[in-house]
Amino acid sequence: MKTLVIAAFTGVIAGLLGALCGVGGGIVMVPAFVTVLGFEQKKAVATSLAVIVIIALVATLNTSLRKEPGLIDWRVVALAAVAAALAAWFGTDLMHKLSNQYLTRIFGVVLLVFGIKMLLSK
Repeated sequence: MKTLVIAAFTGVIAGLLGALCGVGGGIVMVPAFVTVLGFEQKKAVATSLAVIVIIALVATLNTSLRKEPGLIDWRVVALAAVAAALAAWFGTDLMHKLSNQYLTRIFGVVLLVFGIKMLLSK
C-alpha cells in the first residue's frame, strides 16, 4: 500500500512538472523510484519511460484543445519525434549493457550540467 501511495504522489508531482516545465519523468520519477521505492536504476528508467507516454499524451491533448493556437509546432514535433524515437531505440539497447551504478552517475551528471546551465542563464 505504501508503494502505491508513493507511486501516486510521484505521479502527481511528475504530471504537474511535466505540464508546467516539459519535464517530470526523468527528473522526478527516476530519483523517487530509486531512493524511495528502492528500484534499481534500469527499472526506474524503464518504469518512468512508460509513465511519460501517458503524461505526454494527456498534456498534449489538453494543450491542443485550448483556445491558444500555435503553441505546438507540429513540424518540429514530427522531426524531433522521429529523431528521438530512433535514438531511444538504440539508447535502450545501450542501457541494457551498462551497469545500474554507471547509469545513475550519467543521470546525476546530466542533471547537474543542465541544472547549472539553467540557473546561470538569463
